[in-house]
Amino acid sequence: MANEESFLFRDIPVLRKRVHRLGLATNYGLDDRGFHAALERGLNYVFWPVRSEAKSTALREALHRDRERLVVAAVPTLGLMGWSVRRGAEKALRSLGTDYIDILQLGWLGRASAWTKGTVDELVKLREEGKVRAIGVSIHDRPRAGRLAADSPLDMLMIRYNAAHPGAERDIFPHLSERPAAKGRPAFIVAYTATSWGKLLERPEGWTGPVATAGDCYRFALTSPHVDLVLCGPANQAQLEENLAALEKGPLSSEEMVWMRELGQRVHAKNGIPFAPR
Repeated sequence: MANEESFLFRDIPVLRKRVHRLGLATNYGLDDRGFHAALERGLNYVFWPVRSEAKSTALREALHRDRERLVVAAVPTLGLMGWSVRRGAEKALRSLGTDYIDILQLGWLGRASAWTKGTVDELVKLREEGKVRAIGVSIHDRPRAGRLAADSPLDMLMIRYNAAHPGAERDIFPHLSERPAAKGRPAFIVAYTATSWGKLLERPEGWTGPVATAGDCYRFALTSPHVDLVLCGPANQAQLEENLAALEKGPLSSEEMVWMRELGQRVHAKNGIPFAPR
């Protein structure tokens, strides 16, 4: 039971909360009934794009009932200027009827948001004001993410990590321990695209081994000691239950890890792209 508990949950000091390591994205079709079922099953980390307003009513109701258990990671519509970051935070607070957002994160850094003095200063100010507890970014640029892990005020990095794209193991994870103590704790890591947008669930040409399930993909990400949680986007309650049942198996065994990495290499090379372990 102790091992199961340690695999399924993680204490996040900056949030002052314990989180279920399977985070829930609200923008993949799960209806309100399924959303509430997920919370009842123990999931408590909710990724919520402010622009979509998806599940805003259901989330607001849940926060009213159990605010201190739930973790909301909100993404402003725009994060290109300091004022847009603050406006996004204020909109999230109003929409959810809460006094604070657990995590305010810039979305897709370098494309949909910018890392400038203005945006960084506003994120830090919002954290100092207590309107957000933690600040983070989602980012595809792994070398840049590694630099931010080593030297930035960020509390969280949301990164792509899966068996077909394991490059964070080289470009990001080694830098998590490099941050000076004066800069605060190392950033916690949220992985997404665990199924490589579904490609890991399909049989590559010539592959004779087992094909992965979504649960296998989540277990792959969570087996890394550097990954605090992984996002899932179930389309319905049945998929949610399948994912939770898979996680009860715990981390991948060494044999399963070899299989997943080999499958990931094949998926990565499916379109003729040479695989490099990065």
